[in-house]
Amino acid sequence: MSKLSAEHIAVAYNDHTIIEDMNIEVPDGLITSIIGPNGCGKSTLLKSMSRIMKPARGAVYLNGRNIHEMKTKDVAKEMAILAQSPDIPQTLTVSQLVSFGRYPHRRGTGRMSAVDKEAIEKAIVDTGMAGYKDRSLDALSGGQRQRAWIAMALAQDTDVMLLDEPTTYLDMAHQLEVLELLQSLNTQEERTIVMVLHDLNHAARFSEHLIAMRDGAVQHIGSPSEVVSKPVLRKVFGIDAHVVADPRTGKPLCMTYDLVDRQLESVPETNMNPALARV
Repeated sequence: MSKLSAEHIAVAYNDHTIIEDMNIEVPDGLITSIIGPNGCGKSTLLKSMSRIMKPARGAVYLNGRNIHEMKTKDVAKEMAILAQSPDIPQTLTVSQLVSFGRYPHRRGTGRMSAVDKEAIEKAIVDTGMAGYKDRSLDALSGGQRQRAWIAMALAQDTDVMLLDEPTTYLDMAHQLEVLELLQSLNTQEERTIVMVLHDLNHAARFSEHLIAMRDGAVQHIGSPSEVVSKPVLRKVFGIDAHVVADPRTGKPLCMTYDLVDRQLESVPETNMNPALARV
């Protein structure tokens, strides 16, 4: 049994159903990325599995317990969550931000113990933020700020981490920096990581397990080579993709693509394959 799973969950905003009867089992000790077109329910699924949203039906289980029946502190001791746009004063220093990660472990007066201080220092060092720990968040670059947030999640000292689009608004170099950090945390500390990503090639490169969604439903689950493939990308994104092996990593790489509808329009009607015309 995996540490994190969802059974027959249905999620709705008001009267609009986003996810209907979905089952998910997150493999332990791997990086799992959720991919799919905008509005397909990726972030909704992550919010449901992180206890931010409660499913209308079904249940999410964390280490065998229904996550929506657990106390908030108990969940935070076992799973760290990094939202897409965290709302917190930007005047906080890195050290102050990271210290929030120890909140679930504090008792009584809430004073930090030696264990808390050690966890905070380790998280700051592990994320390469030791030289910035006294700087305020508003004095950091986008990549540095994201590493500070990840350090806060690390300080929680959980086996499971959930991140909603951790590379949003970052340039190419900072995206790579953040993803390499998460990969390092996974390989060196065997943390189970689940994240929503928009970039197919990043998902394929930095994940061992992919969940492809469309219209609130899972279309395909598997390894990058199984999911980042011509037929799956056609079904999930409506694109005709040219996929090759990355010469550096051996992982699948989407080199270029066309919209399926556009591809059909470019074929003369008299020569069109009847099978394609029905797609």
